[in-house]
Amino acid sequence: MSRVLVVDDDPRLLRTLSIALRAHGNDVVTASDGRTAVLSAAEDAPDVVILDLGLPDLDGTEVLRRIRTTSSVPVIVLSARHESDDKIEALDLGADDYVTKPFGVEELLARVRAAVRRSGEVGRQIGTVRTDHFTLDFSERRATVEQAEIRLTPTEWRLLEALCREPGHLVLQQDLLRSVWGPAYGRESNYLRVYANQLRRKLEPDPGNPRHLITEPGLGYRFTP
Repeated sequence: MSRVLVVDDDPRLLRTLSIALRAHGNDVVTASDGRTAVLSAAEDAPDVVILDLGLPDLDGTEVLRRIRTTSSVPVIVLSARHESDDKIEALDLGADDYVTKPFGVEELLARVRAAVRRSGEVGRQIGTVRTDHFTLDFSERRATVEQAEIRLTPTEWRLLEALCREPGHLVLQQDLLRSVWGPAYGRESNYLRVYANQLRRKLEPDPGNPRHLITEPGLGYRFTP
């Protein structure tokens, strides 16, 4: 059973999602404002967070920012905002997925299951990867840059895992998207761009001239130890 934190200020949607999630065997915690959501994310230890961006006190992006300072829990963002910039901002702050309203409840439930499953699968086969600047311990999910530990989100770990399985080799965009987000993905190249840039800022000695996380324009990415 997974514990799901649902954050939305619409009581009808909150009730609908709670009923659907519980009917599928989940433990559900709810919050109708941002401050309660941040507190619940810290105290209730959810396995996944469903987060609406339009909240009455704190903007959802600020809630996401605060959650990410202490937790790598998977976060699925809900929003009525259709603009690409909003999606990129949410992903850049550490969201794992983005669902635009209106949406089908069954689709959201599938994304919740996928997020929980992916979160538990990271690093089972790779072990530790070392470069001259950073070390990635996939089995313990510990990343260090010049011996200082840094925090990576579950999605960042999955992207690194997909690249580090084949060091030096090109991994196509479509293969990366399906490996990291699931079989329903294949065209969301902006997801990869956002996360690659995040990882470079965290790991590369010179993010503007990356040595380890290399983009092959129009094709994909490769990891060079």
